[in-house]
Amino acid sequence: MAIISEKEAKELLVKVLSFSKADECECNLSGSLEGNIRYARNTVSTSGEVSDVTLVVQSSFGKKSGVATINEFDDASLKKVVRRSEELAKLAPENPEYMPVLEAQKYKKVNGHSATTAAITPDNRASMANDSISLSKKDKLVVSGFINDSESFIAIMNNKGLFAYDTNTNIDFTATLRTEDGKGSGWVTRDFTDSSRLDTKSATSIAIKKAKGSVDAKEMEPGKYTVILEPAATVQLITNMFNSMDQRSADEGRSFLSIKPQDRKEGGPLNKLGEKMFDERVTLYSDPQNPEVPTAPFAADGHACDKTMWIEKGVVKNMPNSRYWAQKTGTQYKPTHYTGGGIFGGNTQIIMEGGNESLEEMIKNTRKGILVTRLWYIRQLDPQSLMYTGLTRDGTFYVENGEIKYPVKNFRFNESPIIMLNNIEAMGKPVRINGGLIPPMKIRDFTFSSLSDAV
Repeated sequence: MAIISEKEAKELLVKVLSFSKADECECNLSGSLEGNIRYARNTVSTSGEVSDVTLVVQSSFGKKSGVATINEFDDASLKKVVRRSEELAKLAPENPEYMPVLEAQKYKKVNGHSATTAAITPDNRASMANDSISLSKKDKLVVSGFINDSESFIAIMNNKGLFAYDTNTNIDFTATLRTEDGKGSGWVTRDFTDSSRLDTKSATSIAIKKAKGSVDAKEMEPGKYTVILEPAATVQLITNMFNSMDQRSADEGRSFLSIKPQDRKEGGPLNKLGEKMFDERVTLYSDPQNPEVPTAPFAADGHACDKTMWIEKGVVKNMPNSRYWAQKTGTQYKPTHYTGGGIFGGNTQIIMEGGNESLEEMIKNTRKGILVTRLWYIRQLDPQSLMYTGLTRDGTFYVENGEIKYPVKNFRFNESPIIMLNNIEAMGKPVRINGGLIPPMKIRDFTFSSLSDAV
């Protein structure tokens, strides 16, 4: 029962609504079938499958709401969950920011489902893991990895005529390769809607090359360097920045998009919407119909989602907000888009335009710089400037006169994506990572604050 068809979901939710006595009632039905295999020290350690379907009912009387959840679907259980949500609503205080449920919406067609991914078996997972493990053993390395595939659906219905339904599939792969003496480390990640596009053998080969090439890393003095950042080295910083772009935080003076009180004019804007804040090559948007990273064409409240430009040629074009805040400030409602688990999970979908240079061309065109595979353990230092700290990991290399000369010890960095996206020297073709599309980038004056002994 993990994956329920659109017809079955509609029939079930119509029944749920028929039991409602509330002024407004909204039902969210979601389910998934997930499979995984994990391996470490060149052998499989765990594997399994998880299947679940959940119904969430929200009942409202005026501005008072209650929510109840259940995963049993006989008539008695459905009546029980509806009554429970109504009981809770009557006990709840009024929500001053309550917004009524939406009326029927029109959704664009999205193809985020792959029959190949949905049909994956334990044998398929074992074969993909074996391709990675075999290469590791052949090169006398030690590999650990994780493969997770999922098929999921989400359905929303309310008593004002709204009905939304979407299905999606996804497969994620990560692998870390270490030399037997622990002095070299390489890492790789891949995620796709269609599992037939995942080649764990070729992906693992990339991590093997980094692991073998990162042995006996040399120390370099911390400081400001030109860096070539692979997508895994920038995706979290850019995601963190996007998640800090919400309009309310800016209007209330809590974000990097806030206009400082001393700079505000009477009756003037509270945020930096419309201002140019980044290099003109920076364009960031969401699009549920993007064939590489398709997402549900609706937001958590069932509102239809279309292509949305967040930053265009360096200018802040839109800011995510809630329906309440949009109404309060007289602005347009701009919900965010999610990948993977639909509206109940997954990453925020971020698509960033790039350039034409390949990673190899960036290296070739660099006189002196540092190639960074990825960043990790990222923590915020200052929400106003979006200053973050973290560490490089799993392959950091010194580049000179267009060639990788030798591996270097990992650094701790102190950097803001705002500064980073104003110091762009070159950009490559965007690749899929974490459910979005991010290009490799060459950045000048990236700040490394200290060294790290970790590989």
